Amino acid sequence: MTAGERNTDARVGAANERFKERYGEWLWGSITLAVALHFVVVLAWPSMSVADVSMSTTALSTVELPPEIEVPPEPEAIPRPARPVIADVEVDQDITIPETTFESNPVEELPPPVSASDDADLAAAPSFTPFEVAPRLINEREVQRALLRYYPDLYKDAGIEGTVVLWFFINEEGRVIDTRLVRSSGYDDLDRAGMRVAEMMRFSPAQNRDKKVPVWIQLPVIFEVMK
Repeated sequence: MTAGERNTDARVGAANERFKERYGEWLWGSITLAVALHFVVVLAWPSMSVADVSMSTTALSTVELPPEIEVPPEPEAIPRPARPVIADVEVDQDITIPETTFESNPVEELPPPVSASDDADLAAAPSFTPFEVAPRLINEREVQRALLRYYPDLYKDAGIEGTVVLWFFINEEGRVIDTRLVRSSGYDDLDRAGMRVAEMMRFSPAQNRDKKVPVWIQLPVIFEVMK
């Protein structure tokens, strides 16, 4: 050990001895100081009190539970439909509809023309009337002008269009004797305009077996804005 190390150990040992000798003085001095501080605090604040840190609780109330719901049992399984059974029958694949010809449908077997005595019954209500040649509108240009003339300006300017479906009863001379509404356009003014246009229509008479016959036909009267 060197002389320096011995000097260091000597100094450390001397310091420890001094600490041990004065330990008792420091301990009792600290206790005395704490008592004095406590005494001063009591004299300075004599009205000090301990704070209330107690806890309060609210009363618990019972809750009535709803009655237990019974779960219904599962429905029975729906049985599968039975598979179709294909009968073991030979079918002729060459199935054709025979052509309609005058040979297979002779004119003699067609319904007879409407007689004059049946005109009153036929005009009573729309009904099917047999004919070979349908009536044809012969004053188409006049009807087109009537469509423009009777088309309400309010509807035309607003771009409102409509179709009026009418029954026409046409006599043997091709004149419209009766008109009846089948399906409205949705607008009363257009329906009335369609009836007025129908009164101006002229037709070629319908024919059945080369005889002019009265018929009921159904036609639309269309009001549309010209593009």
